Amino acid sequence: MPISLKRILAVSFYLFVVASLSGARIKDITTVKGARSNQLYGYGIVVGLAGQGDSKIEYTQVGILNALESLGIRVDKADKSRNIAAVIITADIGPFAKEGSKIDVLVSSAGDADSLQGGVLLQAPLLGADGKVYAVAQGPLAMGGLSAGQGGANVQINHPTVASMTDGAIVEREIPIQVVRDGQIDLLLRNHDSSTAVKVADAINVAYPGTALAADFGTVNLRVPELFTGQAVNFIATVGNLEVNPEVPARIIVNERTGTIVATESVRISPVTVSHSNITVFVNPNDMAIMPSPFTAGVPAVIQQNNVDLIEEVGRFKPLEFPEAGGAATVQDLTGALNKLGVTTREMSAILQSIKRAGSLQAELIVN
Repeated sequence: MPISLKRILAVSFYLFVVASLSGARIKDITTVKGARSNQLYGYGIVVGLAGQGDSKIEYTQVGILNALESLGIRVDKADKSRNIAAVIITADIGPFAKEGSKIDVLVSSAGDADSLQGGVLLQAPLLGADGKVYAVAQGPLAMGGLSAGQGGANVQINHPTVASMTDGAIVEREIPIQVVRDGQIDLLLRNHDSSTAVKVADAINVAYPGTALAADFGTVNLRVPELFTGQAVNFIATVGNLEVNPEVPARIIVNERTGTIVATESVRISPVTVSHSNITVFVNPNDMAIMPSPFTAGVPAVIQQNNVDLIEEVGRFKPLEFPEAGGAATVQDLTGALNKLGVTTREMSAILQSIKRAGSLQAELIVN
């Protein structure tokens, strides 16, 4: 049996085994260096605004006069109907966008227009950071907002001065992309982590021995094997379908406006005591208790048992779900217990911030 066929069968068996395991595909946690999007921008004029456009703004008038002149119409001044508006156009062009393909654009008012509803964008070039034209946008605007009424009876929904155009621009110039350099490819981790980088390299080396190396916390270097000479896209596609179990950083995100708390499974809380308002939180290596503070006269002292969370309410104890035997208290245990007491998200945020400042919250805390 040819060596190449043996290798293909071995890789197919490996992919079958890996597919049965939980994890993430390499293509979902990495990007290929060189295969990136680029930002485009431009200036344009929107017409047909039915009196909701810009007032007498110089750059708006100059824009429409230039547009008319390009059509062979010479005038000295623009009308005062407020049917036009100056806009800034932004877009992202993908790494493999070809000439003639279409991309989405976002159109934002640059003047004092009340709304872009019903407007049509005149042909406008979109430039890259190098000042070259890479796409041209034109067409009707799709609104995500609404503005209606006058004076105190005016009603506004979302932002009526921002509009989108699906497939609103045509690519006129391709951006050169190079993903293979000297027979090597770099995979960039979306979330930088040394352990994840090593796991990705190990998974690839199982399928193609000696081809992958974790260069740093965020980069895995690949050497295209002889089996895929001249077929770098096939190699990237095959590698992308391999699965690994990425390391998840210990992180808590608190959104006080929406009352949302998101925590990764790996968040742990070291021994600490926090007193907040009328609540006192005790966290020990193997147990946790939450009770009112100061203690109410006649109420017995809080009872703590290994691996059991107890809440002392007025005159009685209420058992809670407890963490895994022998395990440290987690933020899920804490927030779950506080939820049962009716503690607000803002109060939870204050408690978590206090624990973080004390050095007992072993995670990154982000408060929005």
